[in-house]
Parts: sequence; structure tokens; C-alpha cells
Amino acid sequence: MARVTNLALTMMMTALLTAFAYFAYQGHQAVTLTGGTELVTGIGILPYYAFRSFLRMLGAYILSLTFSLIYGYKAGTDPRAERWLIPVLDILQSVPILGFFPAAVYFFVSLFKGSILGVELASIFLIFTSQAWNMAFGFYESLTTIPRDIKEATTAYGVTGWRRFFKLYLPAGIPKLVYNSIMSWAGGWYFLIAAEIIALGPVEYSLPGLGSYLVRTTERGELFRTMVGLLTLITLITLMNIFIWRPLSTWAENYKYEFGGGGNHIPEGWGYRLWWQAPGFREVRLIVLKVGAYLSQAVEGWAFKIEKRTANWHFYRRMMTGVRSLINWILLLLVAYALIRGLIALFGLLLLPWQPEIFSIPKAIFFSFLRLLAAYFISLGWTLPVAIWIGHNDKAYKIMTPIFEILASVPATALFPVIVFFLVTLTGGMNLAAVLLVLTGMQWYLLFNLVAGVKSLPRDLKEVAAAFGLKGFHYLSRVVLPAMVPSLITGSITAWGGGWNALIVAEYVVYAGQTYTAFGIGSLLDTATYGTGNFQVIWFSLIAMMITIVFINRFFWRRLYEEAVTRFKIET
Repeated sequence: MARVTNLALTMMMTALLTAFAYFAYQGHQAVTLTGGTELVTGIGILPYYAFRSFLRMLGAYILSLTFSLIYGYKAGTDPRAERWLIPVLDILQSVPILGFFPAAVYFFVSLFKGSILGVELASIFLIFTSQAWNMAFGFYESLTTIPRDIKEATTAYGVTGWRRFFKLYLPAGIPKLVYNSIMSWAGGWYFLIAAEIIALGPVEYSLPGLGSYLVRTTERGELFRTMVGLLTLITLITLMNIFIWRPLSTWAENYKYEFGGGGNHIPEGWGYRLWWQAPGFREVRLIVLKVGAYLSQAVEGWAFKIEKRTANWHFYRRMMTGVRSLINWILLLLVAYALIRGLIALFGLLLLPWQPEIFSIPKAIFFSFLRLLAAYFISLGWTLPVAIWIGHNDKAYKIMTPIFEILASVPATALFPVIVFFLVTLTGGMNLAAVLLVLTGMQWYLLFNLVAGVKSLPRDLKEVAAAFGLKGFHYLSRVVLPAMVPSLITGSITAWGGGWNALIVAEYVVYAGQTYTAFGIGSLLDTATYGTGNFQVIWFSLIAMMITIVFINRFFWRRLYEEAVTRFKIET
């Protein structure tokens, strides 16, 4: 019976992929007939748009993964580099995707003289800015939390250089990389709309994809087509979750450090059976694993032979030291050049007559902060009890976690115009709508971190609490809530970062040809980017936004986190 079921699963997936490829090809032909000068919004074009959006997301993800491995490795293994790499990453994380628009447009579009290749690369770069920082932080955290005895064991056995990376660092980072990859793809989907409509003032580039399709249909008030486009995106996200992320999560469990028995079991599901049991796909997985293992062993062996042969070559060691110094100096000079050019451009903007919008930036930040505060307390109000419930109920965890992962990946930005239309009609203003829209950019960071905090409670601690008769309120107040504090603060930091980014799509919405705005830093930035193309307002808004975020993180959240780690850390 199992063979028949697995064979049927193979046939179903083969038919699904074949049908998708056929309709995507038909969509490509339809776009080609129009000359690619306008965005086709017919429903039949959606498979092709889904394929194009997926390729952009995949390209941005490969770039993000490469960046995360290099950046996270350097920050996690070099204490001197860590002192400036992590603050820089913290600042980059705080910059909203619109903050990278000028760089993307100027560099890629100008470099390729407005050709489609330059616009595609600019779009991939913008998606990269919504994926990379989370993955880099995750890999860095994995390297800094490797148990000391494991590091000492690898050192005692002489595991150094490339072998240390492949045998220690990379395996240690796989669980975090897989988990953060899911969150990074969710962030990429969330801002897909902003990344496929590249506009700066009167100049606008629309790329064929689900994001641009959703924008155009909502701007025209074509609600049915918007819902069909959103359903297509939800289907793609669901299939990826079932057949890619859940099997990868199962595989990543092999690389977790376990200090006791009884680790969490991840349900197998269709995705697991497809890649581990179903004929055809099972062989593909084995071939990919063999090729990957062969390449990994080849690189590792090649690097080890070179290290072994040149261990006593003083000239080689001096040459490699010189090469590393040269690379560091080149990178330093490139950063310095970029900073100098940026400061010169900023100084030029300062010398120009200041626009009236600039004087309203402090007030705009204050109003946006109030909306973020309201959205944060609403998020905390429902995620805290749900996380406690899911964390203590294995059945609920297995059912609800995949659902929440799918919901987190769905770009709520696609529904913003519809939400705004009804809420503005009821309330007569955008404030409530903006708060609810910001909520969609904050709540999932809180939920997943809080669930992780509850699931990290040691089993023996729960048993001790049960032995002492701690139940109900006393159990929550003395065991669960104190253990959740570090995760709560970590989730709050990332949630506020997501909220600041969500402002750019929450305070400025276009529906059926009409623009709805709520006064704040997000609407100022959107108006300057999409409407007037005023670089002075764009850069002043970004600088004010970054200063505010860094100030809050440095003097509130970081200090709170250090205090929480000291007082509520669980020692094994």
C-alpha cells in the first residue's frame, strides 16, 4: 500500500510540475506578443508571473545565503571584526527597503542603461535587502553559541582551516540557517510588491511578477483579479512549505546539539515522503546529496592538502597574510569610498534650500512611533497566550506551526488596499488601518520567538515544577514567563525592526486610482520616492529613521536584553 501511495505522490507531483511548466510557457508567449511594454493582468498569465517571481526570490536567496556564510563566519570567528561588523549589520537591518531604492536604481539601472537586465538585478538586490540580514544574524549566533567542549575537541584533533569550517561551523549553523531561511523568504514575499515596481519619481519600471500584478490590479480596483493573484501566491507558498521547508527542517534536526534525550519530532508529511520515499524524487535527492558531498569533500580535501603541504612554507604563509591584508585594505577602501561619496552627496543636499517636508520629519517619526507602539501591544496581547498554549501542547504545535508559517509568508501588503478601503469607509481616516497594517509586519516575529522560548524549557525543569505542585498561574509566573523573557526581548527587537519596515507600505496605499495616506515617516518616504522623487526628503527621512531606530535599540532594547540574560538565563 505504501508503494502505491508513494507512486501516486510521484505521479501527482510530476503532473503538477508539467502543468505549471506548460501554463508558464503559454504566459511567456502572451507577454512576448505584447512586446513586454505593458503589464498583462489576465488571470491566465499568473503561472508565468509566479515563475518569474520565484526566480527573483531564488536569486536573491542564493545571494543572501552566500553573504550570510561569509559575513556570519567572519563576525563569529574574529573578535576584532565582530566589534564593527555586528553594529553595521544592525544598522543595515534598520534601513527600510525603500532606503535601498536610490542605490539600486542608480547602480544597476544606470549601469545597464535602463535595460531589462539592470531592472531585474535591481529587483533581486532589493529582495536581497529583505532576506540577508536575518540569515546573517542567525549564522553568526550559531557560531557564537557552539559549546566550548566541542570547540576544544576539534582544536585537540587538529581540525583547522577549511576542515574546521566544513566539520564544525557549517554543520552548527544549518538549523539556524534553515529556520531563518523560512523567515527570510517570508520577508521577501512580504516586500515583493515594492521590489517589482521600481519607481523613483516620474520614472517607473514594472517587472512581470506576482507582486507587480497585485499592485496593478489593486490600483485599478480589480478586486477579483487581486484575490486570484493572492490565491496563486498563497498556493505557491503552501507548496514550498510542504515540499521544501518542512523536509529541510526534518533534515536540519540531524545537526542540532542535544544535551539530553527526547528531542522534538517533526512530522514527516507529504514533503518528507516525496523526497525520502517516492520513486523518482527519492533518486533525485540522493543524486543531489552525492554530488554535494563529492564537491564538499573535493574542496575540503584540496584545501587540506594545500594547508598540509604549505604548513612549513614561511614564504607561503607570508604571502597569504599579505593577500588577506590586501583584501581587507581593498574592502576598507571601497567602504571608505562609498562613505565619502555618500557624505559629499549628503553635504550637497544640505546646501540646497530645505524642503518644507523636512521640518515635519520629527513630528512624522513621533506619529509613526505611536502606531508602532499600538501595534506592538496588540501583537503581544495575542501572541503571548498562543505561544504558551502551542509550546505546551504537542498536537497544537504540529497543527498550528505550519499554518502560522504559511500565514507569515503571505504578503499582507496585497490585501492592504482592500483593508484600507473598508476601514477608511467605516472610520473616516487611515490611523486605525495603518496600525493594523503595521501589525502584520510585527506579529510573526514575536510569535515565533515566543514559541521558541517556551519550547526551549528543559524537561527536567517542568518535572521539578510538577513535583512541587506548581500549576496554573503560579507555574506561568514562576517558570514559564521568566524563561520566556530573553525570547520576548529578542522577538520584540526583530518585531520593531519589521514594524519600521512595514511603515513604508502601511502609511501610503493606492486603491482604485486613489491614494490613502496616514501622516508619518513612512508616508513621507513613500511620497518622496514614488511621487516627487525628492532625494533631499528621501535621505533626510532615512537618516532620521536610522538614528531613531539605533537609539532605541542601543539604549533600550539592548540594555533590557543584557539585563534579561543575566537575571533569567537557564543554566544547564
